[in-house]
Amino acid sequence: MKTTLHFQDADTFYEQLLDAHTGLGHEQSALLNARLILLLANQIGNREVLATCIEAARQLPD
Repeated sequence: MKTTLHFQDADTFYEQLLDAHTGLGHEQSALLNARLILLLANQIGNREVLATCIEAARQLPD
């Protein structure tokens, strides 16, 4: 799992992500997130890396 900044343009990605949710209801927004997660997971492909990412995402900040 990469833990250092790996984005080419994080600000543009964030804007695109916000724009994708414009006009969507809560359920539609959740479905968009789910589809995006599955597409990105497919790009990663490695089961162990994905499991590590899931565990990292579950960690709550102190």
